[in-house]
Amino acid sequence: MEKHVLDKPFIKVEPELCKGCGICIEACPPRVLEFHSNFNTKGYHYAYYLGDGCTGCGVCFYACPEPEAITVYKKGYEYVGEEVA
Repeated sequence: MEKHVLDKPFIKVEPELCKGCGICIEACPPRVLEFHSNFNTKGYHYAYYLGDGCTGCGVCFYACPEPEAITVYKKGYEYVGEEVA
């Protein structure tokens, strides 16, 4: 399998693990997270990445009280197989 390297950082939010508290949105220095207009199966508006502008700082990850709800992929992250985005 071919190895890939990310050329820019991004954030992945798991909608079903997000409880819509908004702490990550408030904590994000470049302001690249917002609440989605849809609800998850638990009835929460979940956070989502706007798609551009992430610096990979990880502040959203550390601010989030829900384990595994946010993953920050930094520039230079190496992976094998399909796209991680």
